[in-house]
Amino acid sequence: MTANPSPSDRAYPSDVAFTPAVKSIQEQKGSRASYARMERARGWETTVTEQLTEFLSGLDMFYLGTANAQGQPYIQYRGGSPGFLRVVDEQTLGFADFGGNRQYVTLGNLAENPRAFIFLMDYANSQRVKLWGTATAVEGDAALVERLRDPAYPGNVERVILFKLAAWDVNCSQHIHPRFSQRQLAPAIERLQGRIAELEAEVARLRGE
Repeated sequence: MTANPSPSDRAYPSDVAFTPAVKSIQEQKGSRASYARMERARGWETTVTEQLTEFLSGLDMFYLGTANAQGQPYIQYRGGSPGFLRVVDEQTLGFADFGGNRQYVTLGNLAENPRAFIFLMDYANSQRVKLWGTATAVEGDAALVERLRDPAYPGNVERVILFKLAAWDVNCSQHIHPRFSQRQLAPAIERLQGRIAELEAEVARLRGE
């Protein structure tokens, strides 16, 4: 398995994803020039910005990618209350980790390979954000648990996962099919139910007359 360049070896933040092999294929397929211009201009973000903070505040799920020492990838769905993936500092995100099926694949992967990836999806607004970095499982830190836990969720926090950003980028919205959570649909459903009740009452009144 070919290792990615360390942060000190990267000429640009996007080199965390645009390895020499990737750049070679971009050259072959004709997209390297445009990405080279991106690299020389603003490039990808490396810290938590106001834009990212606002995006995180409304999300109630994300996908966490890890890999073991042999490079075998694993994707895990994470869900919670809106904003449960929280900003710890300008380069760190974190979330409370609860007991699940007790397979501990993510924890095992992180124990031997800290590189991680977070894929953020806002299906309702057809937006997605990609984050590269490293992740660490922290146990026994009561202050950190208190900072990241959701008081409204009754589960026992077993640990927290901290994600240190290397780079992040906003992806295009093409081909994202809008989907809405129960929480997002509830107000519209309540309005419709209220209107149906009004119409039923009006029908009953007219029939009585």
